[in-house]
Amino acid sequence: MSPQSDPEPDPVIRAPGLETGPPSQADLDAVARQLGRAPRGILAVAYRCPSGHPAVVQTAPRLPDGTPFPTLYYLTCPRLASRIGTLEADGRMREMEARLATDPELAGRYRAAHERYLAERDAIEPLATHPDVTAGGMPDRVKCLHVHVAHALAAGSGVNPFGDEALDELGAWWRHGDCAG
Repeated sequence: MSPQSDPEPDPVIRAPGLETGPPSQADLDAVARQLGRAPRGILAVAYRCPSGHPAVVQTAPRLPDGTPFPTLYYLTCPRLASRIGTLEADGRMREMEARLATDPELAGRYRAAHERYLAERDAIEPLATHPDVTAGGMPDRVKCLHVHVAHALAAGSGVNPFGDEALDELGAWWRHGDCAG
């Protein structure tokens, strides 16, 4: 009989654009300008716009006051947020959600995005009071395209199907010029 060994721990899934270390004061100031308020709970910049400003930030699972905050990736780019709001107003979320009920492959990819989101968040701090809550309605609903686009930008193409779809629909217009960060 061979000796028992501890199983290898699961590797921590890390978003490809996620910067190491805390954000600089200049990045926090840029995010404050983008949001029109002081940012809360930012751990890192997860994606930068072509002009170099933060476009997506990674936030702590709990805000500094202890409030659970399940939105791990938060979109800060005002140009992109505005266009995504237009997609939402045009009813894209209803269309996407309706497809979940009829497309098992899409539903499986969306569930995988949810599970990855949970794994990334739980690697920072599990939310015992909200263990299966991610953001944006995952894995059964589509509630916020801003969250899905932030996840797609932070995690890379192919991770969040609805974030990828929204970005494809928007095209590359937002990737040029300064986002006024």
